[in-house]
Amino acid sequence: MIEPSDESLSVRRQCELVGLSRGSFYYQPQPESEENLQLLRLLDEQYTRTPFYGIRRMTAWLETQGQQANHKRVRRLLRLMGLEAIYQKPRLSQPGIGHRIYPYLLRGLKIERINQVWSTDITYIRLRGGFVYLVAVIDWYSRYVLSWEVSVTLDSEFCLSALHRALAVARPEIFNTDQGVQFTSQAFTGMLKEHQIAISMDGRGRALDNIFVERLWRSVKYEEVYPHDYEGVPQAIAGLGNYFTFYNRERLHQSLKYKTPEAVYRQLA
Repeated sequence: MIEPSDESLSVRRQCELVGLSRGSFYYQPQPESEENLQLLRLLDEQYTRTPFYGIRRMTAWLETQGQQANHKRVRRLLRLMGLEAIYQKPRLSQPGIGHRIYPYLLRGLKIERINQVWSTDITYIRLRGGFVYLVAVIDWYSRYVLSWEVSVTLDSEFCLSALHRALAVARPEIFNTDQGVQFTSQAFTGMLKEHQIAISMDGRGRALDNIFVERLWRSVKYEEVYPHDYEGVPQAIAGLGNYFTFYNRERLHQSLKYKTPEAVYRQLA
């Protein structure tokens, strides 16, 4: 980022250029201890491998790694990452009080064209000295990632920014999310309604309702995040940017008959 005293670019424009929400620029996170950061790294990797592990299993698994932590500590760290152990999927967002919850529209639906269904979700991305959150919008048919954003907080702004950028590319028939406050907010659902998009929301605790985003997160973490071990936020943004370019343009998918997401999306657009 440019120094605050440099007026050549506004803070808003600087944040846009590096893919960071403006709220995140001003946020000062409370640091975790080195010991907790190590536990967070271990829990994140194990959860990606075994999302069905509950708090007791996670605690027992840490002991096999020579790490001592009681159930209360493991529970707090899982919640800090947004991982709800009693569910099979990450829950980085909580329902907003009074916000409307929409029905799940994709059960039994045959996905047969691009821009038929888009979906989004949030995941935890570890750094050497902390962590950030990542949101992405994906087209179900082609697996094409239309947009993504990084934030150091779970505010709604970076999710709205990702949605706005995706809608600049095209418009889906159905948009699927979980029931988190970021996605049930009037600002988010209002933008979908404004574009006459049908809104679909996952059932509570149903890991497979947003399966293509779940698969994307596993690919991002195993192929990019874990091997590169980002030092800080700028490195994470640069690394994720390179990865999503590779994912869209070069990574062959067996389910796409060994084509890339961009090849399928652009060919049928």
